[in-house]
Amino acid sequence: MSDTSPAPARATAPVLDVWCELQCSDCRTALDDLRALRARYGDRLEVRLRHFPLEKHKHAFAAAQAAEEAVEQGQGWPYVEAVLARVEELESGGEAFLVDAARELGLDAEEFDTALIDGRHILIVDADQAEGKAIGVTGTPTYVIGGERLDGGKSQEGLRERIEEIADRLLAEQA
Repeated sequence: MSDTSPAPARATAPVLDVWCELQCSDCRTALDDLRALRARYGDRLEVRLRHFPLEKHKHAFAAAQAAEEAVEQGQGWPYVEAVLARVEELESGGEAFLVDAARELGLDAEEFDTALIDGRHILIVDADQAEGKAIGVTGTPTYVIGGERLDGGKSQEGLRERIEEIADRLLAEQA
């Protein structure tokens, strides 16, 4: 007689929400920490990009939409990293830069251009921004893990270590 009971459910990875803005130099600084976290935890920690475009940056909302198109095309983080690495070019080049950055990564640049025109990702960006405001996000980067909000807009000092402490605790609780 075979056992037909369902396989035990695998615990889901803890989630690190990263409230980010692609025209923000502080978010660019945070990339090293995010790379280190992704390298350390791999798929044991889900790092999610959340959009929080700031009004002071005129191309931030378009950049958030472009990042969502990159996610659609399977290159979300590589695109985010490419844009953040060149914040000054985004400042001067606007939407044309966003499309060029997509082309440089081998993405469908025409689809990026169309997505920016038709606004297909606006609702995602708006929802992220509204949720961020609701939980008290005021600047970027801001991290949320295990119900704790960590503000990186003032200083990145010690944030990666704090995120690691929380992630390690959450992972230990799952074991």
